Amino acid sequence: MATLTYRQALNEALSEELERDNTVFLIGEEVGEYGGAFKVSQGLLKKFGPERIIDTPISEAAFTGLAVGAAMYGLRPIVEFMNWSFALVAFDQIINNAGSIRFMSGGQFNFPIVFRGPSGGGTQIGATHSHALENWLANVPTFTVINPAFPADAKGLLKSAIRSNNPVCFFEGERLYGIQGDVPEEKDFLVPIGKAQIVTEGKDVTVLSSGFSTHVVLQALETLSKENISVEMIDLRTIKPYDFDLVASSLQKTNRLVIVEEGKPFAGWGAQIAYDVQHLLFDELDAPIYRVSNLDIPNPYNGKLEQEILPNPLRVIQAVHNVLR
Repeated sequence: MATLTYRQALNEALSEELERDNTVFLIGEEVGEYGGAFKVSQGLLKKFGPERIIDTPISEAAFTGLAVGAAMYGLRPIVEFMNWSFALVAFDQIINNAGSIRFMSGGQFNFPIVFRGPSGGGTQIGATHSHALENWLANVPTFTVINPAFPADAKGLLKSAIRSNNPVCFFEGERLYGIQGDVPEEKDFLVPIGKAQIVTEGKDVTVLSSGFSTHVVLQALETLSKENISVEMIDLRTIKPYDFDLVASSLQKTNRLVIVEEGKPFAGWGAQIAYDVQHLLFDELDAPIYRVSNLDIPNPYNGKLEQEILPNPLRVIQAVHNVLR
């Protein structure tokens, strides 16, 4: 095992896949000379050259459209958005093209393309830079949506995403880049898409999360464990398709569910999972399902206010208390 930061793990994944497959290339703003806005692509330009690591003008619509066309004709683009909020100006290319043309062409075109970059709030960058768009992209039928919480999963899932023949939206929580963790050193380390993991085993309540919210739950567990509350914590890793079987197995043991997600509450992925659980596992529930999400307001710039509207340990603790009443 090697101890790597989240950004280092992503960098290793990119480097290994670029070396393994010469149809893979990285494109985006400042990915080359600058090494990426968050230094995820640092050193890759020197190693692979400007034909594989492509710096672009500030025009998400243009370079996303270019990458979509490249994917249609056999290349494997990785599109880096400096922030997922900036991807909004390229939604026509992302959704109407990458998300629809394979179906509309009757399978004549494949779309081995990865859209990736930092996501979410908590860093005081204002309402227009703090969107958590996992819910939005999960609404597109052809998309895989990934939101890893730990360095090992970031590496293994990004490698799996690059090898997928379907469009993948890969969300990297902006507050995760400096987090450290153990990462297997084997060169072909992969994490399967669609498989969640149990972070802590427990018997009283299941708490489900992904991305940075997983670390929020871990903070809450420090208090809950002192209260002798046994939490089974599941990190989804992949939001779509999500691991319903693992969720079901856990609920058969705990019979209570709390869902923690950074997106806005209306039509969130947590709402979909709550529906699936009550529809298919109603007899397993001994209490209503509780959700902890971003409040339904734009993210404020003020740091203290922003922390109040995001999922935080206190709100997670309160939700667990409520479900155990």
